[in-house]
Amino acid sequence: MTNQTIRVVARVIALPNKIEEVKAVLLELIEPTRQEPGAIKYELLQNQYDPTDFTFVEEWISDRALKTHMDSPHFQAVAAKIEGLVAATPDIRRYQLLA
Repeated sequence: MTNQTIRVVARVIALPNKIEEVKAVLLELIEPTRQEPGAIKYELLQNQYDPTDFTFVEEWISDRALKTHMDSPHFQAVAAKIEGLVAATPDIRRYQLLA
């Protein structure tokens, strides 16, 4: 189980009247995050049937790389900007690949 990457699925639910604002803020994360040394995959999805539902699908080389990302200025700035625009605290889940 050594050298196994970390997979993350992070779900953000926008307030119904704040969808475009949340989308714009979340998109600010894409390019700087993809430039981070430990980022393997970083994708932002929007639910086709529920436009308030945004999901990040991520893959990181290590726990340390993920922590560095979450401590980064661009991540912290976005976390601050979405306050008041989302229905709940983002649901960030970490996974390991089983098969």
